[in-house]
Amino acid sequence: MSFIGIRGHFLVAETKFTKVFVNSTKTFVYALSMANPKQLRNPTDAEMKILSVLWESGPLTVRGVFEFLSRVETIGQTTVLKLMQIMTAKGILERNTEVRPQVFWPAFSQDETQRSMLGDLVQRAFGGSPGVLTLQALSLGKTSPEELKQIRSLLDNLEAEQG
Repeated sequence: MSFIGIRGHFLVAETKFTKVFVNSTKTFVYALSMANPKQLRNPTDAEMKILSVLWESGPLTVRGVFEFLSRVETIGQTTVLKLMQIMTAKGILERNTEVRPQVFWPAFSQDETQRSMLGDLVQRAFGGSPGVLTLQALSLGKTSPEELKQIRSLLDNLEAEQG
């Protein structure tokens, strides 16, 4: 690992495939993989709230996201700004730096993000088996008739493709 400099309040060190950012004012660290910069990294719960706002409303400024989130929870605008800066560094958000204020949007669609998160869950918790995940999910609670119809249709399609 080599030290490569300071960016704002962040000390930046670099390995072959990862940049590590250490906030010099707090005990905060995050790593940014450089092996595949367009690879989706699973967002945190706080990041998902921001993504949900952007998927619902379309591209927004930090202030726009803050105003939307502050209607449903107590959060500071600087917190939203910092989260969105981190999300941009992680490749979760993209932004237009040519306009002021900057406008942000998700780098990945809601569907892509959900599939990535679900794929990670299937690998980590269900031994890579979507079937085991499905059985567990269906045993959790009541499934609506419409959902059951969609599940049956999906199963019929999968069976037709396999045989």
